[in-house]
Amino acid sequence: MYSLPNKVTIIEVGPRDGLQNEKNEVPTEIKLAFIEQLQQAGIEEMELSSFVSPKWVPQMKDSKEIVTKVKKVGRQFVLTPNKKGVELAMENGATSFAIFVGVSDSFNQKNINKTTRESMDELKPIVEKLMEDGHFVRACISTAFYCPFEGAVDPQKTIDLCKEFVSWGVNELSVADTIGMANPKESYNLFHAIKNEFTNTLITAHFHDTRKMGNANIFAALQAGISRFDTSAGGLGGCPFAPGATGNVATEDVVNMLHKMDISTNINMDELLKAVNIVAPYVSRPIETGMYRLYKSK
Repeated sequence: MYSLPNKVTIIEVGPRDGLQNEKNEVPTEIKLAFIEQLQQAGIEEMELSSFVSPKWVPQMKDSKEIVTKVKKVGRQFVLTPNKKGVELAMENGATSFAIFVGVSDSFNQKNINKTTRESMDELKPIVEKLMEDGHFVRACISTAFYCPFEGAVDPQKTIDLCKEFVSWGVNELSVADTIGMANPKESYNLFHAIKNEFTNTLITAHFHDTRKMGNANIFAALQAGISRFDTSAGGLGGCPFAPGATGNVATEDVVNMLHKMDISTNINMDELLKAVNIVAPYVSRPIETGMYRLYKSK
């Protein structure tokens, strides 16, 4: 068991993963204000949007405007599922890219109409070209623990998929409990194995809070040596292609837990809660995270 880190890096995924499944159409100017306030809070790594078909993910139809108008601070990711998405993102000034594949074939087929193998074969030349051109690439590994269609996922399948991405030279692996079914023991075991296997690659844990074990799973991952976490302000989120998946772990609740354990994040809680307050009136379900409830009760 590793000792707990002194500092953790939070990758804010609210503007993309948090809003992609939102039923209400959040105005572009609100998204931009939300992002700017998150930056004001001290967040330096963020998923801004995704270059996907607006037919399938209408909430992301303003991705070009978001990427071109946003204040350039730190590392800003855009999600790109294919060559066309990468080309569009680059045309609009993107320099850091997130690509994604599900460990589970069933999930991958529901998500992008391809098997996991077909996705990997298509992505390999795209990723290799991005790496060759000096771009930052994070590989998002979906359904790393459980699949909504197949159930429990063999940890070795997750590790094997990570191994293939690492062989292409990706900078980062973001390993996701996409439907929020993992428990802390599973979190520790998988991230301990991944951390030991891939010593020269950034490893990020991505949890959803479906069963209210998100923070417990983060603590277990911390014990396994992980110090990078994807979180979503307001606990926003959910995947359109993963039945039962609820929001991501809430940035404000994760930051509060870390700060209470004397782990630095360089994030200002008051400014972070102001960001949540910007987007709260525009989303379809009430934001009820612990820290936001306290903020609203003052």
